[in-house]
Amino acid sequence: MLRVLAVDDENPSLEELLYLLRADPRVSSAEGASDATEALRRINRALESGPDGPDAIDVVFLDIHMPGLDGLDMARLLTGFARPPLVVFVTAHEGFAVQAFDLKAVDYVLKPVRRERLAEAVRRAAELLDATPPIPVHEPDPDHIPVELGGVTRFVAVDDITHVEAQGDYARLHTAQASHLVRIPLSTLEERWRARGFVRIHRRHLVALRHVDELRLDAGTVSVLVGEVELQVSRRHARELRDLLMRRTTG
Repeated sequence: MLRVLAVDDENPSLEELLYLLRADPRVSSAEGASDATEALRRINRALESGPDGPDAIDVVFLDIHMPGLDGLDMARLLTGFARPPLVVFVTAHEGFAVQAFDLKAVDYVLKPVRRERLAEAVRRAAELLDATPPIPVHEPDPDHIPVELGGVTRFVAVDDITHVEAQGDYARLHTAQASHLVRIPLSTLEERWRARGFVRIHRRHLVALRHVDELRLDAGTVSVLVGEVELQVSRRHARELRDLLMRRTTG
């Protein structure tokens, strides 16, 4: 029996989807979320309660076009979870099917949703869940961070990260070549990477001191140049940053 979370920002579509899911005998529970942020919080809670806990979620039926994090972004974030739920996309748009299946989606259901087509997606999810072996648990690698790229989990070296940008409860990691969205708050990365030379310069940014090329002062404002990116430094962090950069050059 599947425990399902449906995610759609349009309430009529969400209610219709929940009605059809609850009518399927293979679905033991179906709850709704109106955006990806709410859905991710529920999934986090489900993972904390364990696979047999009261909040457990087996499958997410996910819209693509939503405000804030869209469905594809959410699916990318889920690939970084140790035990992510299965994903079925439910959308009015045909053009994202390739990206969806690159993200290992179980199925891609077009709106308006037909009962028979949704039942087929439920069947696929149930069969796949029954066939999925337990995922081994590995110790995290402190020198790398897992990110999703084109449906593949890659491991980015922490030393290659130039700066980090807060995006709600998530963070965008920037390297010289690319950027990656991860499901980790900026405050957590600040604590985790402080000993590796990452410094808070603004409520929205961490920078790696090793990648700071210039410290700029202009009419009372302070900024840093990281590669070709200029980042503003808040007043409360400016003095500490100057001191740390001076120690780096004189130490």
